[in-house]
Amino acid sequence: MAELVGEPGPLPVGSKGHKASGWWGMWMMILTEASLFAYLLFSYAYLGMQSHGGWVPELPKLQIALPNTVLLVASSLVLYWGESGIKKGKTGRLVAALALTLLMGAVFAGLQGLEWHNKKYGPDADAYASSYFMTTGFHMAHVIGGLLMIAALLLWAAMGKFNAQRHAAVSIGALYWHFVDVVWLAVFATFYISPYLVSRHG
Repeated sequence: MAELVGEPGPLPVGSKGHKASGWWGMWMMILTEASLFAYLLFSYAYLGMQSHGGWVPELPKLQIALPNTVLLVASSLVLYWGESGIKKGKTGRLVAALALTLLMGAVFAGLQGLEWHNKKYGPDADAYASSYFMTTGFHMAHVIGGLLMIAALLLWAAMGKFNAQRHAAVSIGALYWHFVDVVWLAVFATFYISPYLVSRHG
């Protein structure tokens, strides 16, 4: 048997290419989770239409929610900046973007917790309160999951695991974070903006 020429190199680590299997798996999970959020928002609208006045106990305050929304959307832009950087081999840019995204997401979670604390009612007060805390709480669970994902990506990026050819995990993690942001826009529009529109036409 002929001897192999040359020394064998190390096996590649991580998926190569944008459309890795994990990419499609993440899309399937996002479709499932999006359906659940759609049900939660539909239930809010349905219960609101069945209510005979007084559905929203008070118009939602935007002092925290509005800048928090801007912060979360900005975190998506920062992460996109980092993802586009690693596609060009700019590891330092990716590390900076992941660290900043992690910080912005943590601030969002903290401010959301502060807003919950400032509410005059709890989740068991009535149907509206249950819908509000259930939906925003479920979103918060996704934020926490996204932060853990970003933290893992930050660690791997700092260890030099990604380059211009192998960065599928970054794209997959970014896809999830963008989903979390888009869902929050729907939640924000439903719970924070629509009561003002209804009261104006009421």
